[in-house]
Amino acid sequence: MADLGRRDGVSVQIHQSRKLPDFLQNVNLKHVKLGYHYLITPLVTLLLFPLMTALIIQIGRLSLEDLQQLWTNLQFNLVSVILCSSILVFAGTVYFMLRRRPVYLVDFACYRPSDDLMVQFSRFIEHSKLSGNFDDGSLEFQRKILERSGLGEETYLPSALHQLPAEPCMATAREEAEEVMFGALEALFRNTGVRPKDIGILIVNCSLFNPTPSLSAMVVNRFKLRGNVRSYNLGGMGCSAGVISITLAQELLQVHRNSYAVVVSMENITQNWYFGNKKSMLIPNCLFRVGGAAILLSNKGRDRRRAKYQLMHTVRTHKGADEKAFRCVYQEQDDEGKVGVSLSKELMSIAGESLKTNITTLGPLVLPISEQLLFFLNLVARKLFNSKVKPYIPDFKLAFEHFCIHAGGRAVIDELERHLLLSPQHVEPSRMTLHRFGNTSSSSIWYELAYIESKGRIKRGNRVWQIAFGSGFKCNSAVWHALRTIKPSEDSPWADCIHRYPVAVPEVVNL
Repeated sequence: MADLGRRDGVSVQIHQSRKLPDFLQNVNLKHVKLGYHYLITPLVTLLLFPLMTALIIQIGRLSLEDLQQLWTNLQFNLVSVILCSSILVFAGTVYFMLRRRPVYLVDFACYRPSDDLMVQFSRFIEHSKLSGNFDDGSLEFQRKILERSGLGEETYLPSALHQLPAEPCMATAREEAEEVMFGALEALFRNTGVRPKDIGILIVNCSLFNPTPSLSAMVVNRFKLRGNVRSYNLGGMGCSAGVISITLAQELLQVHRNSYAVVVSMENITQNWYFGNKKSMLIPNCLFRVGGAAILLSNKGRDRRRAKYQLMHTVRTHKGADEKAFRCVYQEQDDEGKVGVSLSKELMSIAGESLKTNITTLGPLVLPISEQLLFFLNLVARKLFNSKVKPYIPDFKLAFEHFCIHAGGRAVIDELERHLLLSPQHVEPSRMTLHRFGNTSSSSIWYELAYIESKGRIKRGNRVWQIAFGSGFKCNSAVWHALRTIKPSEDSPWADCIHRYPVAVPEVVNL
């Protein structure tokens, strides 16, 4: 807890620790085992493939006389025939069941709101004051949060919140959803040349706004998708729902051959603005901003040539069984009956535990063998010598060239940079996305990837780690492999401002 200062007789305090726990202490071995389980499963497939290939080649070398002789021998040995046939059928079945089809990211598009929706800090505070919903303490609290949040003066709020009085109704919430979803999808279809009728799988995730008909149905109606499209609408899954949607699309593309999948990740602010004075529920007002992204995935082999990335791994961690983790980001009513999302003072600690589990599982999938051996030997030594040995932090910079850390807030970015020993350039996409667009929830990791592309930093063979946190509590990761060098795009949300970034973000004391 830290006192943020006193102004006009008002003392502002935030009852929240900004420090992540040391998530390399007390590493749970079952999470390490889970990571190796994920690693071994595809290796079995890789071993079966050369064996079957060698068998087919050997059969191809047999002459007609050899085949006739083999058939004559087998006629008098029924057991051998049945045994050989069973082995071939079993091996073929195992191979085709375990074989994972490649999933390609053809392209993605991020929504760029119109400039008239920009909200400067002074305008934010002035509108909050004129609304008459906030007392002096709440106004001062929001001003302090804005100054220390890492957000810039060019983030966006929906048009309904620019009105005086604000108009947070169902109609304006639908308008916001349509502008974000349709804007991102139109850009995606334009850039890829894919027709809406070609889409076989549609997944839309939005945590706090779930109308009837659903958001996915709104997309189907607007773009006239085909009648047998497999549509899914994910709600209430928080800022990490973008990776969850990617994982769902990945699994569906393993089943449905020759298909395109579109993922739309967004959040809706209009109906979820908090108009009360409970400080733990005011923080989202200061951080969350308008944004969304649309992603086109494919399992078609011919799309590899034009695709940007191949999806290598997704790892999901869910801590919802723990009561504190379940309630640390919680939508509820305050004492006056006003609805908002409350952030627990234990949020950072719970995020750290979720991150520890996630990276422990992810490590065996991505880290070089040398790093895995050092980590494992250090873990054994610490178990034997009662933790007197200093923990070894695996160097994830050896596994990834680029990092897209969910721009949920300045504190999380700072702490991940420190704990994972990242350089300022590694976390630059996250800091600059927070500064330029704010916390756009599940779509923030795509604005970050767009930033890296706009800087011309994605080279063929580069690996990208997207990691996001969300209510529940969840920590989810996605790993991508660049199939080609990516050139900056004129349709990027950064196109007209990338030359100004990175910008210097003032140092501040902990909140």
